[in-house]
Amino acid sequence: MIRSGPVRLIAALLASALVIPAVPALASREVKLEVLSSRADLVTGGDALVHVAVPDADDQVRITLNGDDVSAAFTPNGTGLTGLVRGLRLGPNTLRAEADGQRTTLELRNHPRQGPVFSGPHEQPFVCETAKFTIPVIGGTLGAPLDRDCTVAPRVDYFYRTTAGKFAPWPRGATSYPADLATTGSGDPFVVRMETGSANRAVVQSTMLHDPLREPAPTPTRRSTTWNGKAIFTLGGGCAGGWYRSGSTTGGVTDAVLLSRGYALLSSSLNVFGQNCNDLTAAESAMTTKELFVEHYGRPDFTIGFGCSGGSYQAHQITDNYPGIFDGIVVGCSFPEVGFGTVSFISDAWLLNSYFDRSGLAWTQEQKRQVSGFQTYATLPAMAVSANRIDPRQNCAIVPPDLRYDPVTNPGGARCDVFDHTVNAYGADPATGFARRPLDNVGIQYGLKVLRSGGITPAQFLDLNQRVGGFDPDANLVPARTVADPQAVRAAYRTGRLTNGGGGLKDVPIIDYRAYADTNPNGDIHVRYHTFSLRARLQKANGTAANHVSLLEDSTYGGFSTASPLLRHAVDAMDRWLTQLTADSTSRPRIEKIVAARPAGLVEGCRVPGSTEFVAQPLDRDPASRCERLFPSASFPREVAGAGVAADVIKCKLRTPERSEYPGFTDAQWEKLQAIFPEGVCDWSKPGVGQEPLAGTWISFPS
Repeated sequence: MIRSGPVRLIAALLASALVIPAVPALASREVKLEVLSSRADLVTGGDALVHVAVPDADDQVRITLNGDDVSAAFTPNGTGLTGLVRGLRLGPNTLRAEADGQRTTLELRNHPRQGPVFSGPHEQPFVCETAKFTIPVIGGTLGAPLDRDCTVAPRVDYFYRTTAGKFAPWPRGATSYPADLATTGSGDPFVVRMETGSANRAVVQSTMLHDPLREPAPTPTRRSTTWNGKAIFTLGGGCAGGWYRSGSTTGGVTDAVLLSRGYALLSSSLNVFGQNCNDLTAAESAMTTKELFVEHYGRPDFTIGFGCSGGSYQAHQITDNYPGIFDGIVVGCSFPEVGFGTVSFISDAWLLNSYFDRSGLAWTQEQKRQVSGFQTYATLPAMAVSANRIDPRQNCAIVPPDLRYDPVTNPGGARCDVFDHTVNAYGADPATGFARRPLDNVGIQYGLKVLRSGGITPAQFLDLNQRVGGFDPDANLVPARTVADPQAVRAAYRTGRLTNGGGGLKDVPIIDYRAYADTNPNGDIHVRYHTFSLRARLQKANGTAANHVSLLEDSTYGGFSTASPLLRHAVDAMDRWLTQLTADSTSRPRIEKIVAARPAGLVEGCRVPGSTEFVAQPLDRDPASRCERLFPSASFPREVAGAGVAADVIKCKLRTPERSEYPGFTDAQWEKLQAIFPEGVCDWSKPGVGQEPLAGTWISFPS
């Protein structure tokens, strides 16, 4: 780390010269330019943190931006020259560095700080909630926004941990430590610097340990001595209500456990899915939030994506589709993604629950549970409620009434559902103006495995599949099955709206921590099979899931709390995993590096409820295993209908049913089955209709 005295001397030298002497630590053989804060083609806000490497320590370096000398912005920092280049114009910019007769150029493409960058046109309307955004620990709100893009005035606040185990605002103008100041595990004063700003129409925040009484404010070339150099990006959960709003909280930047370990925490209000249920906007917000952090504090050694439920949607989809934002992820109460692993699951629950409510046949509660596949019956009606995220009229409370969609009074209003929220990826149906929908249940034989096991009668099976129905574009229940738009299906596969696993996820360590919820007596959406869905997709896409480790325990500590020793172990293990992986400079395949870098102490398994005993064994749904007996993984409606656990078929291919597959059916029942499925039944042995790999990563949607 550069000390303050030499930095002041360097600054004085820079003020008197436009060429910079390189420093002895430089060892590059050619002039190189690198943008540290983002990809060079995805710069935002008119500035970028840039690093210059030069051939020799004695070389003089000159750096220009669009022909103007910007050398004075650069500081030797032991590994080269680093500087925050300002004044980028929108669109392409040319950065040039010259040293020892060598010259290199780099094009920087600048985008507005408020976006969009790659996510496509901004959704409208959009409600700024900065006046509702309460500043953590400090109190008060951010007040009215400065503009229509929800921009807030940048600010820096300090707070500290008390000996009573609470956070308190740092005394204004303090010149000595408060009497009740606690220390971290390493003995440093537990004082936290918190920065608040704006990016991509969101409020962004970051925190890190920093003692303002001992050292000057940190910069990209002068780190806080108490920051461990690593970052954790917190990703907030939810989905319902996440429409057309800037949000009034971030994913959380005040976790005492993580801060005490020295991590910087960063997040944004659009990385809370309860405020923005759109993975594209979440990815863009994560990118711009990290960019702003790097511009102010320098590039972290690595960044861990960290989130539960809706946070896991983000971690999986951002990492797979926009690799490089996160270097590893720790997820909890996880789902593969928001649009399919979740939506198909809850919409099926809605259909089944509605059918059971109106069925004229006698169904026992146990039969209903078996058809759903869930571990407890209560999960079925609970999931039916969660399915309102496909209804364009629900979750619209933040939108002014006169701007909300109504099929009669305001058919052109804002539709608050997951599909219209992601219209930039799916496209609009020209016939309706609504987002094309990839929702489909044609050919699905609900309850098939229960029929074959004798758990339900042919009459029940046939009545269920004849009357289960589907949804119209407004999520009204209708007699006909739901038919997916083929363009939406293709877009979902090609653009990663259905997590493929073969993009960036194949190149990062993944720890899936799950607090078991399958037997929640009130029902719970966070059922365990979703972990296996993601793992199955990794296996299908890459031939291995060796980079995926699962940890399981009961819900003693809630869904995803660092109060859990097992979750703290996951964070510590991810740190060691990434540290060793980063140090591996060999040329062997990435997956081999990941496997070799995995810490010996990170083993898959479960904690026995009511004890500290950890059972180390693969979590693979083996019914004979101890962990499976302690925490049964159960199933879900489409697996009961014959689908694989990967849950990656949006629309199944159809085949003609065979009479031999339905023993005990009378001729009349066989004829009825054929009438219910005139086009055929799902052939789960084949890829789905339109199923194909990712078209690539870092896909940009036209603005």
